Amino acid sequence: MATRKPKTPKADLQVETIKHDGDTRKNIPTAEFQSVVQREHQQQVQVSYERGAPAGPLQAERNARNRDLDPQLVWRGKDQQDWSDLVVNAPPLYIQEKVHPKVLIDDLKRQTDKAKAATEPEQQGFTADLFADMAKDFNGLPDDDAKTEFYAHDQHWSNRMILGDSLQVMASLAEREGLRGKVQCIYFDPPYGIKFNSNFQWSTTSRDVKDGNADHITREPEMVKAFRDTWKDGIHSYLAYIRDRLTVARDLLTDSGSVFVQIGEENVHRVRMLLEEVFGDENYVSEIAYHATSGSTAEYLSNPKHYVLWFARNSASLKFRRLFVPRPFSSEDPGPWQIIEKNCYRSRLSEFLASGESLNSPNIRIARLGDATSQRQGRDAGDASAMGFPFEYQGGIYRPSGTRGWSTTLPGFIRAAKASRLHGGGKSLSLVRYFDESPYSPLTSSWDDTGGTVGAEKVYVVQTNVKVIQRCFLMASDPGDLVLDPTCGSGTSAFVAEQWGRRWITIDTSRVALALARARIMGARYPFYLLADSKEGQAKEGEVTRTAPKSHATHSNIRQGFVHERVPHITLKSIANNAEIDVIYDKHQAQLEPLREKLNTALKMQWQEWEIPREVDAKWSDAAKKLHADWWKQRVARQQEIDASIAAKADFEYLYDRPYEDKKKVRVAGPFTVESLLPHRVLGVDEDDKLIDPVAQEQGGSYERNFAQIILDNLRTAGVQQAHKTDKINFTSLTPWPGEYVCAEGRYMEGADAEGNGGNEKRAGIFIGPEFGTVSRPDLVTAAREAGDAGFDVLIACAFNYDAHSSEFSKLGRIPVLKARMNADLHMAEDLKNTGKGNLFVIFGEPDIDIIPVGDQVQVKVNGVDVFHPNTGEVRSDGADGIACWFIDTDYNEESFFVRHAYFLGANDPYKSLKTTLKAEINQEAWESLNSDTSRAFDKPKSGRIAVKVINHLGDEVMKVFKI
Repeated sequence: MATRKPKTPKADLQVETIKHDGDTRKNIPTAEFQSVVQREHQQQVQVSYERGAPAGPLQAERNARNRDLDPQLVWRGKDQQDWSDLVVNAPPLYIQEKVHPKVLIDDLKRQTDKAKAATEPEQQGFTADLFADMAKDFNGLPDDDAKTEFYAHDQHWSNRMILGDSLQVMASLAEREGLRGKVQCIYFDPPYGIKFNSNFQWSTTSRDVKDGNADHITREPEMVKAFRDTWKDGIHSYLAYIRDRLTVARDLLTDSGSVFVQIGEENVHRVRMLLEEVFGDENYVSEIAYHATSGSTAEYLSNPKHYVLWFARNSASLKFRRLFVPRPFSSEDPGPWQIIEKNCYRSRLSEFLASGESLNSPNIRIARLGDATSQRQGRDAGDASAMGFPFEYQGGIYRPSGTRGWSTTLPGFIRAAKASRLHGGGKSLSLVRYFDESPYSPLTSSWDDTGGTVGAEKVYVVQTNVKVIQRCFLMASDPGDLVLDPTCGSGTSAFVAEQWGRRWITIDTSRVALALARARIMGARYPFYLLADSKEGQAKEGEVTRTAPKSHATHSNIRQGFVHERVPHITLKSIANNAEIDVIYDKHQAQLEPLREKLNTALKMQWQEWEIPREVDAKWSDAAKKLHADWWKQRVARQQEIDASIAAKADFEYLYDRPYEDKKKVRVAGPFTVESLLPHRVLGVDEDDKLIDPVAQEQGGSYERNFAQIILDNLRTAGVQQAHKTDKINFTSLTPWPGEYVCAEGRYMEGADAEGNGGNEKRAGIFIGPEFGTVSRPDLVTAAREAGDAGFDVLIACAFNYDAHSSEFSKLGRIPVLKARMNADLHMAEDLKNTGKGNLFVIFGEPDIDIIPVGDQVQVKVNGVDVFHPNTGEVRSDGADGIACWFIDTDYNEESFFVRHAYFLGANDPYKSLKTTLKAEINQEAWESLNSDTSRAFDKPKSGRIAVKVINHLGDEVMKVFKI
């Protein structure tokens, strides 16, 4: 018995990522550097955008309208808006996190390698090198001093995920970072209609959002502002919201750029008119109708279609890459494809199927007949004309009818005849076209193949179909181009852009959306497409084009694109101009003609080539049968060689959505940053010691009471609630205080019983954060210092959101700092006053974290979030159930937060796809460590510090720094 050869061990999959080495971005500050940013960069910058409407009184402008011109879309407030330019605040952006998914995977692989080779050294220094490479990908600055010379230097490109109002973010990118005219493609997915659940998701754990359900109202300040600003005047506010963002987006686009606006049937007609107003109707490209998963319910007819409106920045310069889709064929409904050819013999499709043959049989070609003539209106016709000559084919003479002429010249027709691309029938001569030579058809504006499956998993309430965004990006951009999405949602645009090698910036007002998008990108698995600028790509290109591979040096430059599949574009012109057909034909005729003559002699026939039957007669002699078989074998060989020549010399179309893949490699997302707008605007006090609400002033007193007064009134009656019902601060008095940050003095009894008896009176300074924004650590430090100078016992900060760096700040000297998070109901206190009493102010804690020594290494355990209870002085933890994910910077340098470890405690597993792909390279234990409240062990940091960031299901972030 032969011995079986041992199997060659399968090579590990290589984990790769795409880098945009030739592209840069401005050096902007991290959150850690916020306090040292130069004053000129901290100051508010306003950007003005011309609306294009004439100036002057409203009535004069109305009178000036010419009703004979193109239709105009007018809504309440538009005329007042058009009196002046659109002015947008452009605050600076701050980097909150730096994420490099490949480094996280490499670290897991290192853990697996250590487990496989437990007897080997611990590979000291591997981790340091690993993260040194990570830091290098984000750097690219000339020296260390450049780290704090913001906006003055360029650094390596990294993709961007930004929290904030897209209007301000886009203005900041244009004005502060020089991205005006640099974005190739913008995909804008505004709300479809005026419904709360068409916009927001309140938690990472649930996509179920109900209109009118107070429990499902998002409590994110940026989201509520977007909701209130967009819908306060119904459709009028909606139109202004869309137009403002389109105006700013237009400023970012390159001259060859495109904007795609996804919209539902409810507002598609209005939004198209807005686009025509902003971009000009001459820059309209297409209105794409795509099939959604299911049709919207309606009283009469449901509509399963959603729409994408495509406009160019300048249609004369538009970048356009045509896409193709497989051409469908069905034997039940073949359309014009009624001919079957098998080994050079043609028959009707119906006859072929009736004989029991299968279309899957080898050497089968599906064909149809096409017109061999073209219209010659106004030109000479008849036998004497240039294209009206009589043509003899297979014993018949054919002429074009009427005023038509042949589609090619006489030499061209002769070549088409030699290539068997003509078919004579009756009085007409037709071209033969094969299905496999045109298996793809150009993509149209009607996309019926995007419906997907009803059970397809979504992570966000308004998640867009991947194929829709993919097609838009592929049609309007190239690898290395920059694309932008002002409405990130679940991060589908970032996911698609990463897959196809585009640089991306994605923006959202929702912390929940960014938490989901960040996890999705961190765990995404992509195919590794062959780069044209690589040795493997050169070899594949040579194989596809049947030429010698190029030998010049390669640099893996993504801007040179991928190696794509391609389909031949075979036309009568390409056949008529292919001189190689004559050579091949003559070569084979030298063998075919003697065989035909011998066959005719053996059978005493006078058959021409086209008259020789495909099947033999049983009465024929063996010699005749052999001559027949030899002739047909040579005939088929001639046809195959001619067909190969036609395919090789024909033009072709690139299939941009079908690049060649290297199965030995797998790709993860490239480096990206998580950023946010500068938390700005604190409430001041006027000359009467009344708190100033700039938002209410800007809105012309549209609220009955200003924001600060509403907060104080509610704080006076509701108090500050702790995690437990019995733990509550009830104020005995609450009076205004003329401070810069401290705006009120509150008194309460510490240690009092349930009836409020006993205890010691405490004075609390009250600091109220902005109505729409985030309170930062410097704000708290300044407010606490002011409270201490004024002799207060404690500072109570009330805000809708705190940045991650403020979470560990709980005391300044003798002054405890209590961070109370305000309920989102307070954003709409007038509108929501009947929703029922609740906990309007709840103390916001810090993560409860243990540092566990493990030999020379350490581990981190997250127990939950600590909440301080001033009534008892106790600190309690609420457990880890409310945590969606948590990250560790295992060597925190106090300059930026690098995500070196990432753990996900929610039900959704972002690494599900990578687990399947890399199951041989990374063991199950390493994968399971990602879903844990205890970290993997890591070396003690060289900096002496680690930072831990915890994110809950509502998108709130808290961070704590530890000395090790």
